[in-house]
Parts: sequence; structure tokens; C-alpha cells
Amino acid sequence: MLPGDTNVVHELGNTDVDKMDGDATMAPVVLFDFDGVLIHGDAFYLFIRERYVRSLWRPLLALLCTPLLLLQLPFSRRLPVRMLVRIALLGLGEKRYQAIACGFAATLARRPRQFYRDGLHALRRHQAAGDRVIVVTGCEQVLVNGILQQLGLTNLEVFASQLRPGWLGMRPLRHNVGRRKVKQLAQHGLTAWQVAYSDSLLDVPMLKPAREVVLVNGTPKLCKKVEKALGRTITRVEWF
Repeated sequence: MLPGDTNVVHELGNTDVDKMDGDATMAPVVLFDFDGVLIHGDAFYLFIRERYVRSLWRPLLALLCTPLLLLQLPFSRRLPVRMLVRIALLGLGEKRYQAIACGFAATLARRPRQFYRDGLHALRRHQAAGDRVIVVTGCEQVLVNGILQQLGLTNLEVFASQLRPGWLGMRPLRHNVGRRKVKQLAQHGLTAWQVAYSDSLLDVPMLKPAREVVLVNGTPKLCKKVEKALGRTITRVEWF
């Protein structure tokens, strides 16, 4: 293991993951968050923003929905966000969404300085050492898989958020954040891991079972909060 430091990546079905569970039982398990750890910023946010930038009517529709968004805000930040995502995906069927998401992934992968070079190197070194590397992220499954494929990162398991088809277009199905990351890992027989890389306090449930926790580009204040939540010291790295 290296703490502190293309085949096709595809959406794994239960059979695929179960097979990998059996094949990789003895390999050290290493978890990587994606947003803020391997990529600068939030990839799905960048995708949604691009949908609004490239459309004339979506920003107008969002503006017309402003009163409803403001009414929802005091009760939950998630509800307005989900509505804005729904507007961004309005009219997109599953195949069309996959094509657009993969196209954006290719564009994103070509952007200079969009990704943490140190993070990508660390992931590849773990793979070279024979570790079982899993990307556990709140980013959407098709998009993150497309990005990883474009970056030439192979032989990865990816647990991510998911969308589902609806009458008016794709819509959120499961947001893989916080405790949901741990639950999704547990569904595939994983309850403890050697190393976990993250940049967020939201990942504390995922960090607790790790033998070593690596906080990426965390401020001293965030580092103290994470250590307090975990009840132990962690490794802090600065990645570029």
C-alpha cells in the first residue's frame, strides 16, 4: 500500500462486482473519493452548468421556477438542487444522456490542470502494488466512468450516484454521499479497508473503517474536525 501518496471502465452490475469481490478478497482495499481528490471541483456540477450554458430555454425555465426554489430552500437545500438538475436533464432519454455525458467526459479530460496529477499518480501506484482500488463518489455513474476511461484509469470498481429514466427525462435515483457510500460498499461485502482518500467531512462514515485516512488538500481547520470526528490522527497531503 502507498498511503499519502486503457481498459474500459464500465458500470458494474451485481454479477461483475460479486466476481471481483471473490477474486480480490486478499488484496488490500483502497478507497478514493473523486470530486476534490482526483478532479478539481465537482464533475457533475460542471456537467449541469454546461447544460445551462449551452441552452437558451433552460436558464429561462429555472428563472421562472425561482419562487418555488425559494420556497423550498428553508426546508432543504437538496430540493432546489434536485429541481435544477431535473431542468438540466429535461428531455434527455437514457441513451441520449449517456452520449452527452460521455462527450462531456472527453471534453473535461482534455482540459489542462483539471485533475490532480498527484492523485492520479497515487491511484496508479496503488494499482501497480496490487491493491484493490475502488472509486466511491457522489458523482453520477455514467459521467465518472466516462472520465476515468478518458484518463486511461482501468480495472477500477466504481460506486457512484445514479440517475433513472422518467417521463420528462433523466432524474436522480440515488445520491451516493455520506452513509450511503458505506451502505453501498457493505452490499458487496466490504466493511473495512486499508486506506481511504477524501477531501470532505461528509465522508467521515467512509473514513471510520479505514486503517489509514488520507485527507487531500484539507485546511488545518478541516483536518481538526475530521480527526475529532474519527477520534484519531490522520494523514494530510497537498496534491496538485
